[in-house]
Order: sequence, then C-alpha cells, then structure tokens
Amino acid sequence: MNSCDKCGNPNIIIKKKQSGQKLCKDCFIKSTQNKVLKDIRKYNLLEKGDNVLLGLSGGKDSVMLLDILNTLKKRNIIDLMAVTIDEGICGYREEGIEIAARNAKKLGVEHKVVTFKEYFGMTLDDIISKNNVKEGRRNACTYCGVFRRWIFNRVARDEGATKIATGHNLDDETQSIVMNYLEGNIQNLTRIGVKSETRSNRFTVKIKPLREIPEKEIALYVVARELDVHFAGCPYAGESFRAEVGNFIKELSKEHPTIMYSTLRGFDKMKPVLKREFSQESIVGVCENCGEPTVARLCKACTFLTDWENE
Repeated sequence: MNSCDKCGNPNIIIKKKQSGQKLCKDCFIKSTQNKVLKDIRKYNLLEKGDNVLLGLSGGKDSVMLLDILNTLKKRNIIDLMAVTIDEGICGYREEGIEIAARNAKKLGVEHKVVTFKEYFGMTLDDIISKNNVKEGRRNACTYCGVFRRWIFNRVARDEGATKIATGHNLDDETQSIVMNYLEGNIQNLTRIGVKSETRSNRFTVKIKPLREIPEKEIALYVVARELDVHFAGCPYAGESFRAEVGNFIKELSKEHPTIMYSTLRGFDKMKPVLKREFSQESIVGVCENCGEPTVARLCKACTFLTDWENE
C-alpha cells in the first residue's frame, strides 16, 4: 500500500531506501525532528543551561539545525546564538549571509557576522590568489577549515558559549572517516565523533546533532518546512579530496543504500580501540602569537600566516 506508514496519508514524500519506511510530509518532519532530539539526549550533547553557539552559513544543514535547536531555546532549555563566518568568497558568500540573517531574525535568535578579513587581514579569495602563484600549495578547503575553526573557537570563548553546534550530516561524517583512513591519518580518526573531547578549557566542546541524518533527508526537510535556504555550493569545494570521496560514496550508495550507516556504526565501534592504541596525549599550551590553544609554538592558523609573511 502506497501510503504513510505512520498515519496512512496517501501523499507520501519519501520512501527511505535503508529501511523502506514511507512517510508523508508531516510525519517525515516530525520523525526527523524526533531523531535529532533523541540523538541529542542519547549522546548527551546538550545540558540545561548550555549557551550554544551555532555555526550558521545559511545552507540547508545549518538552517535545519537552527530550526530544531530553536525548539529547545523556546522551552528555555538552552540559550542560542548564531554566528556566520564571511570567508570572503566573491559572488557566493553574500547571499548566504543575507539568508542566515533572515532566518535568525525570524526566530528571534541573536546573530553575529564575523570575517576572515577582520581576523586575518585577508579574504579566502586573497589567500587562494596568493597561493596559486606557487606549485604544490594546499587547496582552499584546507585553509578555510583551519581559519573557520580558529574563529569559531575564539568567538565561542568571547561570547561565553559552552558548546559549538555545527550542521555536519551523515554524508560529511562518512566522508571524513573514509578520507582520513585513505590518507593514513590515524590521529585525525581518533578525533572524529559526535562530540569533541576537549583537552583544554580554552577549547569549546563541539557537537554534531545532525551526524546521523543523510544529506538528502536534510534537503527534503528544509523544502518540506519551507525554510529559507542558500542552496548554492561553494565554488572551491569541487577541487577537494573530500569531493572526490563524496562522489565515490554516493555511487556506492546507489546499490548499497545502508553503506553510510554501516561505515559510521563500524567506525564508532572501532574508535575506542583507535584512541587507546594511537591517541597521542600532547600538552596543550597557547600560541605565542595569538593566544589560542595549540600543542606547538604556533597554532595552525598562525603557522600559515607566518609562512606567507616570510615568503
């Protein structure tokens, strides 16, 4: 029978490949919200009184997360503020910032926009232009990831946030697992997870409430909820190793629809062993240049900046 498995509504909008479950719009929205809230409780991602800083790009993942976490804010369980990072990607980031601002304003959530330019003196476009001059440079995602993490940690501490919430989904997490394994980066594998384990009080704990939600279901959720979303993709993302791994996993998923879930579950079972055997306990100090936490003399962001100054 081609009707919703929960309420019998004949107007179904999804048949989940991994489970075969058929759902109408209202039941899909409700079940997705319940799944995220259940995972928040299951993994103890949030506690009453948490001051949560949400990374809000304006894209589908972060807008969906804002929509769901706002239900906890309205129940006075958490405080919530949204931060949008303007990397300085001409022709792309401007619309995302506008959409992020509209979503935050609509829900009455405090919203702040910070930029690469104000913290590092250059935009991501400047960085890529500067580094494309020489062969063998890192791609845009490497620089962007390092600088975004630096900013989120700094802003979270300045704002007194107790948690940083990001919109990483099932696809993102599976890609991270596979790409780090293929690169032999075992240290990074020991740090992948639904909740970071802080080694210093200068690091704010990061959580991923959407970690078990597939990207396709997030896209369907924001359409079903009629949320205002920036759907354009980053112009630099296509050149990354992550994009190659993502395409590979998507191809596998066509014939093996549960492959991402099994990858995630298998990794979570192995992670305690990886941590026990390969985790390196390093003394966390502070960067002598910016004061952010680091295990070296300079943090990664300042290392990049110093390298450029010395060229």
